[in-house]
Parts: sequence; structure tokens; C-alpha cells
Amino acid sequence: MSRVSAVAATALLALGYGGMNCFYNVEGGHRSILFSRLNGLQEKVYKEGLNFKMPWLHKPIIYDIRATPRRITSPTGSKDLQTVNISLRVLSRPDPNNLVTISRRLGGDFNERVLPSIVNEILKSVVAQFNASQLITQRQLVSNMVREQLVDRARDFNIILEDVAITDLSFSAQYTAAVESKQVAQQEAQRAAILVEKAVQERQQKIVQAEGEARAATLLGAAIATNPGYLKLRRIGAAKNISSTVARSNNKMYLNADSLFLNIRDTEGDTTLFNLSKEAGEMIKASNPELLEEIAAEVAVPEVVVPEAVVE
Repeated sequence: MSRVSAVAATALLALGYGGMNCFYNVEGGHRSILFSRLNGLQEKVYKEGLNFKMPWLHKPIIYDIRATPRRITSPTGSKDLQTVNISLRVLSRPDPNNLVTISRRLGGDFNERVLPSIVNEILKSVVAQFNASQLITQRQLVSNMVREQLVDRARDFNIILEDVAITDLSFSAQYTAAVESKQVAQQEAQRAAILVEKAVQERQQKIVQAEGEARAATLLGAAIATNPGYLKLRRIGAAKNISSTVARSNNKMYLNADSLFLNIRDTEGDTTLFNLSKEAGEMIKASNPELLEEIAAEVAVPEVVVPEAVVE
């Protein structure tokens, strides 16, 4: 009985060991293929879940078919012989239907074997078609060309590229300094042009202002010459402004009416002004009588009755 029990126990142990090694699990996002010690790689690709294998005879090879990010930096040259450093971010995954071919040709580290070489090849061929300035202004076009060529090239190795994007684009220190100095020179030239334009505008403004002041002085002189009452009205207006300002003050003030143009009954000053206006009118009439008539028409001042004592 003891011998039978030992045999039974051995058989149970063998069955338990075989049962444990006859199955293996494939996680989500993975695929597996079997390597047979007799026939080599099997053509069937096993999906996620529990799968069967023969103990000792079969060895499962599991591949991760999810997209894996990888950043590759490649120094290359532009069309105008400028050194350009481009960093490329690539999302790659193996083709699930061709895992056997990938295992035979490339092995498990297919990304390390393929991506660096084809990325450098495509980047150098595309960047060489553009100048350094075009790489910045036409970055989207460069990125599309790199993506299209890189996807086609990776398909030859049964690798699927989900996304290809340029993450960094930099130039040599000498080229960067040259671009900065050029931009500074352009900004200084624009600033100088603005200053010149401003000076021209200020000069024109001063000319117009001077012409206006000269015209105003001529009109004022002509108005006094053609109608002495104009100056009398100005004197009355000044007296009105001064009196209103003094009236709003809370303080009591004693002022000289003559110095503040408040003595509007002063006939001696009117006589002097009339004589000066008469002389000015005769001078303008002798030099340019047409101007006197033109200004007299423009200046519409009501006539002021001058006392007889002033006319004498």
C-alpha cells in the first residue's frame, strides 16, 4: 500500500506541476507568440487572457503593443549650411499582426535597432531642403514632411508610428547672435525713422503755428486800423473779466482803475489809441490797400461812437 501511495503522490505532483506550467497569462495591451524547441517560432499570435502551452516544449514571448514615447535628438545642417539641433518625439508600437516577423528580423529591442537610424536619416534629408529662417517660419510644413516620410519608412520594419512631432528646434550660438543683432539693427532703424518723422511733424506744426500767429497779428493790426472801436471793445472785455474775478474774491481790495483797464471813461487814452490806429491804417493802405480791404471785410466789428473830443 505504501508503494501505491507513493506512486499516486508522484503522479499528483507531476499533474500539478504540468497544470501550473501548461498555462500562462497575457496582460492587457500585450500579445504573445510561442517559440517551440522543435520547430522554432510559431506563426500564431495569442491575444490577451489565459493561453495554453506545452511545458518545456514551448516558451512564450510577450510583446507590449501599446504606443511607447521616445525622444530623439539629431544634429543636422540646413540648406544654407547652418547647424540645426532638432528634437523629435515619436509614439511607436509594433504591428500586432507581424510580431513573428519582428521577432525574427529585429528581436525584442526593435525600437532601439530601428528608430534612431531612420529618424536621423529622415531629419537630415528634410532639413537640408530648407534654410534656417524657413525652418522657423514653415515649421508646420517641415513637421508634416518628417511625419509622412518617417511613417512610410517605419512601415517597412512593421512598426506603426502613432504620432511624430518636433519638440525643439535650436541653432548654433553664432547664428543666434547674428539673428539677434540683425533684429536690433532693424528696430533701431525703425526707431530712427520714427524720430525723423516726428521731427518733420514738429517742424510743420511750428510753421503752421507761426503762420497763424502772423496772420492773427496782421488781422489785429488791421482791425485796429480800420475801426478804432475794436480796441475799445477789447478794453471793455478785459475790464469785465477783471471785475468778475475780483467780485468772486472774499477779500476786500483797493485797486487802481487805470492800471487794471477798469477806467473805461478815460478819453485821453482813447485819443492816443485813435491816433495810433489812424497812422497804422495809413501805413497799411500805402503798402497794400487790397489787404486792408480784405481784412476789413473779414473783421466784422460794430462801430463804436467816439466822443467829439477824441476826433479833434
